Amino acid sequence: MQSLNNSVESVESASNRLTGETLLQKLNGLMHLPERELARISGYYTVTKTNQTCINLSDFYDALLAAKGLFLDRENPKNGLARQPKHRVKVDNNGQITICASQIQAMGLKPGDQFEIELGYKQISLFRLEDTQSKQSIQAGERET
Repeated sequence: MQSLNNSVESVESASNRLTGETLLQKLNGLMHLPERELARISGYYTVTKTNQTCINLSDFYDALLAAKGLFLDRENPKNGLARQPKHRVKVDNNGQITICASQIQAMGLKPGDQFEIELGYKQISLFRLEDTQSKQSIQAGERET
């Protein structure tokens, strides 16, 4: 291990992390070394209170991908939005279907809206009565042509 430390110039502090083109240039001639050693040489490590070196491979891989032009945003996977509602419902034990408020808002429904229910294979479709009338007129137009 002593010869490895002498032959490879290391970054002294974890705050001096290499990024971009400098990271790629540094690693170009050192590809024969293990990944953990490459991460340490590039500055992706921390020293604990007990003087143990912890290698941060995750940040190293992210920096390596960014240097190659691939950006992975792990911090913000949904662009700051809250949990996205699923537009699926299940039938309750008492035979009722409950639709949550976020789904009702997304569909633009108002209290008192009426629906036509169509049963399909593995699905139930709800059509607003206004939409049903326009749907029927579209289907009638298709039959005439």
